Amino acid sequence: MFYICSNQNKGVHTMSYQPQFPGMFDPGQGAVPAETEDSARDARATLPPTEKQMHYAASLSLKTGAPVPKQVQKNRAALSEWIDAHKPKPVEGPFSQYPSSKQVAFAERIARLKRRDIPQECFRDKTMMSRWIDGNKPR
Repeated sequence: MFYICSNQNKGVHTMSYQPQFPGMFDPGQGAVPAETEDSARDARATLPPTEKQMHYAASLSLKTGAPVPKQVQKNRAALSEWIDAHKPKPVEGPFSQYPSSKQVAFAERIARLKRRDIPQECFRDKTMMSRWIDGNKPR
């Protein structure tokens, strides 16, 4: 249901469309959450795995020699847990804080485009390199 209102000010006639939604802004209703955390978890548990998940799990299976169980291949959340358990652990050691070669190459491409130098301390800390890249990315 809607109403058409007519304004008559000094000979000018205007009309406006005013839709009516009964109960939509009822003060007694209050805020209703769109989705609860439990319903999101239940929905994720019943979804089939994505194609990327399946490809990554297959590559991990080849690298580690651990087969992907059949029941895990039917459930997105279960496959995600299997992937987390079997993916390679981050490298630790004296060079673990250095930026990767891909990160350095990307920063050098940005530096060439922007005609700027990369600060030397960025080559010794991957977090600083990441911040420099984020601050200098071409937009």
